[in-house]
Amino acid sequence: MQRVLLTLAITGALSFGQKPTLTTNGGVPVGDNQNSKTAGIDGPVLLEDIHLIEKLANFDRERTPERVVHARGAGAYGEFVSDGDFSEFTRASFLSASGKSTPVFVRFSTVVHSSGSPEIARDPRGFATKFYTDEGNYDLVGNNLPVFFIRDAIKFPDMVHSLKPSPVTNKQDPNRFFDFFSHIPESTQMLTFVYSDLGVPANYRQMNGFGVHAFKWVNKSNQVRYVKYTWKTQQGVKSLTNAEAEKVVAKDWGNATTDLYENIGKGNNPKWELFVQMLNPADLDKFDFNPLDATKTWPESIAKLQKVGTMTLNKLPQSFFEETEQAAFSPGNLVAGIEASEDRLLQGRLFSYFDTQRHRLGGNFQQIVINKPQIKVMSTNQGGALSQRGQKGDVNYQPSEADEITYRDDNQFRYSQTRLTGTTVQQPIGKFNNFKQAGELYRSFTVAERERLVANLAGDLSAVKNPKIVRVMVGNFYKADVEYGTKLAKALGIDLQEVMKADD
Repeated sequence: MQRVLLTLAITGALSFGQKPTLTTNGGVPVGDNQNSKTAGIDGPVLLEDIHLIEKLANFDRERTPERVVHARGAGAYGEFVSDGDFSEFTRASFLSASGKSTPVFVRFSTVVHSSGSPEIARDPRGFATKFYTDEGNYDLVGNNLPVFFIRDAIKFPDMVHSLKPSPVTNKQDPNRFFDFFSHIPESTQMLTFVYSDLGVPANYRQMNGFGVHAFKWVNKSNQVRYVKYTWKTQQGVKSLTNAEAEKVVAKDWGNATTDLYENIGKGNNPKWELFVQMLNPADLDKFDFNPLDATKTWPESIAKLQKVGTMTLNKLPQSFFEETEQAAFSPGNLVAGIEASEDRLLQGRLFSYFDTQRHRLGGNFQQIVINKPQIKVMSTNQGGALSQRGQKGDVNYQPSEADEITYRDDNQFRYSQTRLTGTTVQQPIGKFNNFKQAGELYRSFTVAERERLVANLAGDLSAVKNPKIVRVMVGNFYKADVEYGTKLAKALGIDLQEVMKADD
């Protein structure tokens, strides 16, 4: 009887056009699926947001053993050489002296597509660097584009679901991802990047890299500065048009891997210069956007670029699986002097990346050679599948008064302190400004680049069957720049008046 009543209740609600309430896996109604719970409007995300944790944990375990995102990739070893002593700003050891060299491993990747997909597909490119520093491993995990689609990690599983192939047809479908993005106006700038020439890099060597998120640099006096990272390729940025990409993919699906291997094999070792931008915490609220919003860049007018070092890739992996495929990165791999900011997307990634690596490679993934620090690990963690810690003695806890080896806390490595005020909330950030930077980006392109951008967008939007979705998307680009939206509407044969009505 209860099942019958439940069925009637659900079908009855649907018959009257009411959408069923979103629930957790346990059937508990969800109050807010767009905003993580934070400590105040601009504070860090709280671990007690069970819905967020469940979404990310479930998402991390959707596929095995292939990565859910960044599945197709290539890696190489090299070195990073610091350009100076930056201890005034950070106590990170690898940046403490001019000329100091740190070994690195870099993995480049496409983001959305599977491990066997063409590397030339229009897609962001992952740019992940593992620094094997003398105080532990540091991972700078970013993309070739300076912003992202969303600003809150709670939206990440849904975003990827929309971009991945349909669960019905197993094909990527513009109807699905534009349906999602039509509800996410903050994606306007990232979509402009992706559909521009920069959305199809010619190879991995000839693209820039970005940390995307803001991080904190902390010096020995516990003074904090917020920073953003930029890798500038010394090979020159090169992208491909759709027509050029079609010719490349017809010859080689793995063109970017081929290019990387051939050039390093010849000794033509690619280089990138690393730059940071800095902001004082007191200045974060001085702008018309939130600097901790991952959908925004920091204009050089408010934070100049400062070079901190140069990276050279000069050695290829001997085993793709043991090295490139088993390489495990996380923005949570932070060394003393570098900490996470309150960026909501980054806060979710701190959990999600470690969690997905434990799912993909096991709890002891950091003991795999490619992930292992080049210094001795002193930890009370133990056991688990394939443990190779070489644990000895009876004391596997801390603190202890035993005579055998025990461990101590070192106060110089404590986290910095962040002042918090207000109440816990589930609300959007205080400053949206979803369209201004997207418009500035559009106007920075040449006339030819603008034409290709509009044509690329129109190509996918023309496949969208729901006219409301198309009108909303055109309206978002119109809000970014009138010419941008007008040209896109013309390319799609849409009356701008209808677009304006949809916005009302």
